[in-house]
Amino acid sequence: MNSMKNLLKGVGIVAVLFLSTGLVSAQQKIGHVNSNDIIQSMPEFKTAQTEFENLQKAKEGELQQMGTEHDKKLTEAQTLQRNRSEANKDSIDNKLQQIGTELQEIARRIQEVQQLAQEDLQKKQEELFAPIFQKANTAVQSVAKEKGYAYVFDIANSAIPYFAGGDDLTTDVKTKLGITSTTPAATPSK
Repeated sequence: MNSMKNLLKGVGIVAVLFLSTGLVSAQQKIGHVNSNDIIQSMPEFKTAQTEFENLQKAKEGELQQMGTEHDKKLTEAQTLQRNRSEANKDSIDNKLQQIGTELQEIARRIQEVQQLAQEDLQKKQEELFAPIFQKANTAVQSVAKEKGYAYVFDIANSAIPYFAGGDDLTTDVKTKLGITSTTPAATPSK
């Protein structure tokens, strides 16, 4: 008899725990943000993007210059080849051999510069953009905590094929970052 009472008491406690857990999960708020919109609105993103594009153009210019040097040498070799005759073949062949060696050296340098440029650009991209992504992420977390959200999905980067409801916190995060927008992101009507 006593064990029956304890069993019922146990079931009662489990039921209360279950109900309170059910209430908590029913009260959890869900929101979403568009990280692309947030990040592209940040002034430091525009600055970083300009700096990165300028570095990219500088690297491309350096490679184009080397490509031009390669093309000049190639044209010189083609001209010598066209003007080669029985009388001048020895001196022309020597020049062609020299130009061939120079062309190989230029091609090797181009490949080396291309590889270094790619590494430099990757490092610069990380250096410029990682702090911006971190700052945006911190702002999202801060807004979510302040407003009591249990989940915040990023509709720009997550594979969420469908969502309805939830609150759009994009504008709140922009505000947290000090970004004022003349055309605020559309917020769902309540």
